[in-house]
Amino acid sequence: MSRFRRSCWFAVAVLLASLPALPQPQSFSSDSPERTVASLPLDAVHPAPPSFSPPQPAELTPEQTGDLDYLRQRYQAAIEAYIKVEPPSAAVWNKMGIAYQMLFDTKDAARCYKQALKMDPQNTHALNNLATLEDSTMDFAHAEEHYRKALKIEPRSATIWKNLGTNLFMQHLYEKGAEAYSQALAIDPHVFDESPGPSISHPAPSQDRGATAYFKARTCARAGLDDCALANLRKAFDDGVATMEKVNRESDFAALRTTQNYAKLVANEQ
Repeated sequence: MSRFRRSCWFAVAVLLASLPALPQPQSFSSDSPERTVASLPLDAVHPAPPSFSPPQPAELTPEQTGDLDYLRQRYQAAIEAYIKVEPPSAAVWNKMGIAYQMLFDTKDAARCYKQALKMDPQNTHALNNLATLEDSTMDFAHAEEHYRKALKIEPRSATIWKNLGTNLFMQHLYEKGAEAYSQALAIDPHVFDESPGPSISHPAPSQDRGATAYFKARTCARAGLDDCALANLRKAFDDGVATMEKVNRESDFAALRTTQNYAKLVANEQ
């Protein structure tokens, strides 16, 4: 497998930043808990929910202007707004890094994440995003190091556990990767759900894509998440990794094999 194709595959697997609703100016904060933070945390890309009600333009600070531009997927405009923030906080550097990463500018994204970490070494969001950049350049060892450092600070981050699992799969450490996936699912049963909104994706080699889907299916089946298991099994079949013989002898799928939806999957594959 070429280095380029492996690099492209990893970009499919790693989610970059979650994007909850932008609060009003007086309540804007960048240090709330993960998945509810008011800044742009780093676990998935989400648009603002329908209830989002932005303040009037005259009330916006440069940071808030950047946040709105990011929500509208105007990433270059968001960067230009964040640059005007004086002095920029670690959270602002982090947001700027996300915007650069959405533009595939890994050099400037890494610069911003490192600046955020220089100001706040315990920033798990910046650690996670920097790791995704290192994964995209196949620097898997350093990426794993940053994921594990982030997990020491925030051990209940399902997304970082998931990203670590994908990192381990790319190193062909399949059992360790499956264990990391299990940790992610134990924290958030929906961690493998596809998020709406902007994301970065590239074509992936079918063998790698299928292998990851197969291990996801096994992990979901062990957790009793039949829909997740079946969805990933279908992907593994489509990519030629799963076969009926292989699935029928896999103990992780024992309970799944008794369901009607599994029977429908079998009928489609025959």
